[in-house]
Amino acid sequence: MELMQVGEKTYYIKNPTNIGIYKIDNENVYIIDTGNDKDAGKKILKIIEEQGWKVKGIINTHSNADHIGGNKVIQDRINCEIYSYNIEKAITEYPILEPSFLYGGYPFKELKNKFLFAKESIVKNIENNLPEGLEYINLKGHFFDMIGIRTSDNIVFLADSLFSEETITKYHLFFIYDVREYLNTLEQLKELKAKLYIPSHVEATKDINELIEINKNKINEVLEVIYNECEKELTFEEILKNVFDKYNLVMNINQYVLIGSTIKSYLSYLKDEDKITYEFIDNKMIWKQVK
Repeated sequence: MELMQVGEKTYYIKNPTNIGIYKIDNENVYIIDTGNDKDAGKKILKIIEEQGWKVKGIINTHSNADHIGGNKVIQDRINCEIYSYNIEKAITEYPILEPSFLYGGYPFKELKNKFLFAKESIVKNIENNLPEGLEYINLKGHFFDMIGIRTSDNIVFLADSLFSEETITKYHLFFIYDVREYLNTLEQLKELKAKLYIPSHVEATKDINELIEINKNKINEVLEVIYNECEKELTFEEILKNVFDKYNLVMNINQYVLIGSTIKSYLSYLKDEDKITYEFIDNKMIWKQVK
């Protein structure tokens, strides 16, 4: 982890999940997200303590385990407040909801891993609780009620609203809860002006326009792939396998629930666009194109 100063009051810690830090005065700071586990939380605290700062509070952009994994160890050690937004607050307080939602039922023990199931923490709603100098931005799509954070230095933390070209080229599929809202957020980002943009899993950048197009183009490509699969009149499981085969991906339990959920979200989008439909044949749900 490396601490970077990017504004008078704004810093971030370079990490697989970038961690934001905002100084509200010479002594106190707010953290934006806490990484994927207690070790990340301990390292964040160590960096902050080395600077002579104290954690006033934590802001979670959303409730995915790799963004709230350090919450509990930090809150237990220093008894700080944690803030999140709407449904994200509920999942952060009751993180069993994430693997349950992704799997679609009670999660068996292999699904209760740190990538899908964080430790619980006590959370307040972020509305009317942000300190002076910070504002939140709605960035729905990747997850239920994800937000970004703008600081008084005009630095914007973009959470998981954009994924890197390297990630997209390698994996092609990244988790999306609501495809329509994700595409709407990409359009919103085109109008979002800032001195510096810090997505959670991408290098900080002054220009996100190219990255927006890369994300948008890949979503449209995947939509076309899934639409074409529906010409064959297949079950969800068959579509999932064929998409993995097309992109030379390897299935494991995390990929099954994360990308499986994403494929269902793509199917929902295409269904609501009246491009595909379904029927039940021999007690199987079959997806097919609308003719």
